[in-house]
Amino acid sequence: MKQDRRNLLKGTAALVAASSVVGAVKAEAKEKGKKKVYYREAKPEKTPLFSGAVSFGGILFIAGKGAHFPGDIAAHTKHVLDEIEKELTNAGSSMEKVLKVNVYLNDIKDYAGMNEVYQGRFGSEPPVRTTIAAAGGVPGNSLVEIDCNRLYLKNR
Repeated sequence: MKQDRRNLLKGTAALVAASSVVGAVKAEAKEKGKKKVYYREAKPEKTPLFSGAVSFGGILFIAGKGAHFPGDIAAHTKHVLDEIEKELTNAGSSMEKVLKVNVYLNDIKDYAGMNEVYQGRFGSEPPVRTTIAAAGGVPGNSLVEIDCNRLYLKNR
């Protein structure tokens, strides 16, 4: 009788633990299925043209960043990468966790100069990358625009 009671209690404890795990998995799945916009400052009163960082379905997307001031490719690339890092940090992530980067150059001749500044900014295991020279140039007189995305995991 005593053994039956112990087995019943163990079984009940296992069911409660399993139920908790299932509940946590369902809650995480529900959270991952929601769109979340990250603002570095207060949410704007007027609807913006686009969002700087959005997560959905387990992925964090960072919008293309440009450098809209006079300067060379090194200054523009540094500025753009700094802005991407700020967006990632604001969303609870980091450069080391980025999986995919797209680089848009105003002029393909800036490829080597951009690479000099880019090298190492995403850690020792950099993300995959696509680099193109945009036909017609990069908007806003920036010499470079970069966007990226990464898996958006709960442990960030």
